[in-house]
Amino acid sequence: MKIADKTVVQFHYTLKDEAGNEIESSYAGDPLAYLHGYKNMLVGVENALVGKEVGNKFSVTLQPEDTYGERKEDMIQRVPAKHLQDGQGTTKWQAGMTASVETEQGQRQVTIVKAGKFMVTVDINPPLAGMVLTFDLDVIDVRAATDEEIEHGHAHGAGGHHH
Repeated sequence: MKIADKTVVQFHYTLKDEAGNEIESSYAGDPLAYLHGYKNMLVGVENALVGKEVGNKFSVTLQPEDTYGERKEDMIQRVPAKHLQDGQGTTKWQAGMTASVETEQGQRQVTIVKAGKFMVTVDINPPLAGMVLTFDLDVIDVRAATDEEIEHGHAHGAGGHHH
C-alpha cells in the first residue's frame, strides 16, 4: 500500500542538521506513527512520504519553511522569572536552560537566553527554527486508517495517540 491521505504511517527517522550532525533518532524506541493528510506531521516530511511504501528508505533535506519556520526576533522576550516552570522547582535560571511558560496560545517551551534575578530573556522560537534539516526516513508500516482514526484526526495504537 502506498502512502496517501487516510493512511496510517509508521516510520523511523534520523534527524540531522546542515553539517550532518545527528540531532535525534527514533531507532532506540517505537517508530513514529501518524495519520497522513491531517496536518499531524511537518509539511515537508509528509510531502516527501507521499507514494512511498513499506521498506522504502530515503533522505530528504528540507528548508525552514517546510519544517519549523524561520527564526523570528520578536519571539525573544523578557518575562518575569516567576512565570517560568521546569517541573523541578528551579528558581535560578541560566542561559541555555529550557523551561515552560504559559502564553495566550497555551503552554510553550522556551530557551533561556539571559537570566537576571527577577526578569529572564527567553526565546520562544522552536529550537530547530531557521535550520536546514535532513531527515533519513525508513517506512515501517502503511495501513488504511480506521473510521475512528479519521473521525479523531490522528493515528491510534503503537507510536500514535492513546486515549
